[in-house]
Amino acid sequence: MTLSNTSDTYGAVTKIFHWLTVLLILSLFALGLLASNLAGQIRSAEGGASQTLLDWTALLFSLHKTLGVALFFTAFARILWALTQTKPGLLNGDHWAESRAAETVHWLLYGSLVAVPLAGWVSHAAASGFAPIWWPFGQSLPYVPKSEYVSEIAATLHYILQWVLAGAIGLHVAGALKHHIIDKDATLRRMLPGHTPAQPTAMQPGHALPLVAALIVWAAAIGGAAGLGWFAHAAPETQTAALEQAQGEWQVTDGTLTIEIVQMGSQINGQFADWTADITYDGSDEPGTRGSVEVTVSIPSLTLGSVTEQAMGADFLDAANHPTATFTAALKRDAEAGLVADGTLRIRDQTMPLRIPFDLQIDDATAVAQGSAGVDRRDYNIGQSMSDEDSLGFGVEIRFDLTAIRGD
Repeated sequence: MTLSNTSDTYGAVTKIFHWLTVLLILSLFALGLLASNLAGQIRSAEGGASQTLLDWTALLFSLHKTLGVALFFTAFARILWALTQTKPGLLNGDHWAESRAAETVHWLLYGSLVAVPLAGWVSHAAASGFAPIWWPFGQSLPYVPKSEYVSEIAATLHYILQWVLAGAIGLHVAGALKHHIIDKDATLRRMLPGHTPAQPTAMQPGHALPLVAALIVWAAAIGGAAGLGWFAHAAPETQTAALEQAQGEWQVTDGTLTIEIVQMGSQINGQFADWTADITYDGSDEPGTRGSVEVTVSIPSLTLGSVTEQAMGADFLDAANHPTATFTAALKRDAEAGLVADGTLRIRDQTMPLRIPFDLQIDDATAVAQGSAGVDRRDYNIGQSMSDEDSLGFGVEIRFDLTAIRGD
């Protein structure tokens, strides 16, 4: 058996690509189904999922993503190899409808083998957190922003196109069996190990019509999903009304309140969309207590990448029963440490001391402040079921950046 194709049979390289692709596809469908089922169990688990269930889910998703990237490069290499090779002709090219249907299925197969893993890869790169790819690359992609919207769109495309791929595989297998059992020709045997030449028919279908037919199938699948609203992006519903604006001496006009966690070795950044700060500050450079601050945070306003929903659960922030967190502190100027907010942070039903050093610049009636501090999630009974720091880090970094103006 030669390495290259001939006009009447396939070479060893093409056969290796074919059966390696089959193995990867079967593995990916099985892993994706198992991982999705476990993810459903996590979402429905009352009181939080077990560490074992979380670890298995992450393991299967990581394996699925890693093999998906392998499939993408395998399919890409297979296409490049095919472009350099003679393609053995069909043994039923004189059957107009059947031969063109076979060519359409081949276009669907080749296109979907690239599009399906690529859409999944884009979804992963655009999202934050959970189940990393194990290749030493691929956690992010050029020109793909960190955006939950982009991730959801790509994930929807991945889901739609995988069923186009599954349908094409089903038709491809059915056609091969039909040739082998009913027609009793060598179509299937040409792709098995060994040298099995077979004389193609003189008449062969062209590529234009099957390609157009494949494009119509892809467009119909994506267009139908769009018509059903699958691509609609809805902001997560908050469980409480928006917080009322604080009426302190300083009014916050702009700012961000963010957190940073580490999950399975990957950094995930989250942000609270709704929070208020009641601030008093006398502006003195003398050491001592110079004012106070009370920050109220709406927990359901947090976005935390792909694990936002999990973070709201009873084992984590428990947003249903504890919809707000509060930081109350005295603003102190220390001769050595500088400005610090020295107080307590309440999350869930736990209150712990917290000191946040911060920088402050005041220009006339406008103040700009930035600060950060770290806390241990275990002090607030967050993620008690996740005792393994390799799965979810214990430390949480809190950062704020705000601009405020002095009121009348």
